[in-house]
Amino acid sequence: MTRHASGSLLGVLAAGQALVIPALAQGTPGPAPGKSGYHLFNPTPRALMREMSTDRPDTTESPYTVDAGHFQVELSVVDYTRDSRNDDDLTTRTLSVAPVLLKAGVLHNVDVQLGLDPFTRTRTEERASGIRTRDHGFGDTVVRLKINLWGNDGGTTAFALMPFISFPTAGDDLGSGNVEGGLIAPLSIGLPGEFSLGLMGEVDFIRSAADDRYVLDLVHTATVAHDLFGSLGGFVEYAGFANLNGDEDYRAYLDAGLTYAVSGDVQLDAGVRIGLTRAADDLGLFAGISVRF
Repeated sequence: MTRHASGSLLGVLAAGQALVIPALAQGTPGPAPGKSGYHLFNPTPRALMREMSTDRPDTTESPYTVDAGHFQVELSVVDYTRDSRNDDDLTTRTLSVAPVLLKAGVLHNVDVQLGLDPFTRTRTEERASGIRTRDHGFGDTVVRLKINLWGNDGGTTAFALMPFISFPTAGDDLGSGNVEGGLIAPLSIGLPGEFSLGLMGEVDFIRSAADDRYVLDLVHTATVAHDLFGSLGGFVEYAGFANLNGDEDYRAYLDAGLTYAVSGDVQLDAGVRIGLTRAADDLGLFAGISVRF
């Protein structure tokens, strides 16, 4: 059964908008000369397009937007997680096939994103009794807006704000069953030696585990990336998830992976996610492809 968000959720999203609009009005560094006139229906010429940047495969989002009038598809070919080191006496395996993030460049510093999860299968086993349950189907749908405030087309730092909202399109046992939302703030910093540092803070307004009220989750990440050989790059990331209402234990992950630029518009990736705390999933494996048009 679909439920509706409370007024508190709308308040959080309104607060995110209140942060975004004044920041845009201030004199933050602008686009490259001549790019501000381009939009969804007047695409940025190829010669003026920035280097392709993706929000996958790590947890840390990119502050760079898709150029105006262009599109980007970021597809996870497979995403698998396993969890058995927990206090619930359960072993859970989840397989998501072809979850995708669709992006469209609306303005020189704004893109809109649609996240779809076409098929997810979850298998849960009670270790003591051996009882198994299976669920599969469509996942929740996410709509996001990325607004770059500075550094989109140059500079050693870049920053963006990303308000988002999630709609309960999944089955009862696959999604939250509620409208949820939040605000993401990713920062990119260029380091000496051609290393790059990504930092992200995120506040999620979600339903509690008991589904009796909305609670806050604080996501905080740090990722370091570097080119390895030619078009091959690598990254290492720490990602933490803290429930500010104390309903759930702290979840921490160590992620590592590789990216390979097939061309300026196509990138492959693969990696592993290792849980560092008992509340986190023990292991995650992922591989995907990103294509820009």
